[in-house]
Amino acid sequence: MDEWIFQILQHEIEIRLSCFFGIFALMAMWEIVAPKRVLTAKKSLRWLNNIGLVFFNTMLLRFIFPVAAVSFAFFVEQHQLGLLHYLGLPNTLAILFAVIFLDFGIYLQHVMFHALPLLWQLHRMHHADTDLDVTSGARFHPIEIILSMLIKFGFILVLGAPALAVLLFEVILNAMAMFNHSNIRLPHVLDNYLRWFIITPDMHRVHHSSMANETDSNFGFNLAWWDRLFGTYLAQPKLGHQHMQIGLTEFRESKFLTLPWLLILPVLGKISRKK
Repeated sequence: MDEWIFQILQHEIEIRLSCFFGIFALMAMWEIVAPKRVLTAKKSLRWLNNIGLVFFNTMLLRFIFPVAAVSFAFFVEQHQLGLLHYLGLPNTLAILFAVIFLDFGIYLQHVMFHALPLLWQLHRMHHADTDLDVTSGARFHPIEIILSMLIKFGFILVLGAPALAVLLFEVILNAMAMFNHSNIRLPHVLDNYLRWFIITPDMHRVHHSSMANETDSNFGFNLAWWDRLFGTYLAQPKLGHQHMQIGLTEFRESKFLTLPWLLILPVLGKISRKK
């Protein structure tokens, strides 16, 4: 491994934290300056509990997985495991290939969490948020976070993703999740152009509609190609962005925005996709 790559990997935590807080602050300010929708729930309540969930999940992951995804990728790379090792691609091409196909893996995982009832039971906590903003991008149930990490390990192992590619992917995924969940207004022309390549906030907002056919669309987080390629792309919500309902119809009460209820939400009610 090149020395400069090794030096970058040595500072993984600092890189990820600086990118997280930098993008979070930028999106939060953008939401104040140019919001897309008027929020329906008390912002302080949502932010306190959504951010609290992020810290809880972070500590839980560090406890269960002493080795993070980048460290696991470093182990895989050092032992020359996975498909990319056998293909013998140049390092730059291998990194690009890995970032793209890790994104494809996240798309497939997202579709699976909607399609399988037991996984939807976990994932619906993410969709139960009655508003959509920068804090929604990391609002996932702890069990889903654990399963996602295990799936990510599997993709890294099979693919043989370089450690630098995994670090880049993690930073991009985190930044894009905050960007496309943000309550920001983009010029219509710019949005139409960007959504050919990346997931825009307007494109992802459709996915958080309370209407089932809209929820089961626009599964991508980073690249917009997968939804178009596999027929899961939906351009706009039926009722428009200003009048569509965000969230799930069965979890509209404000108590479902608080951390204790978020944690037990998967066991509430029937396992159903009907809204």
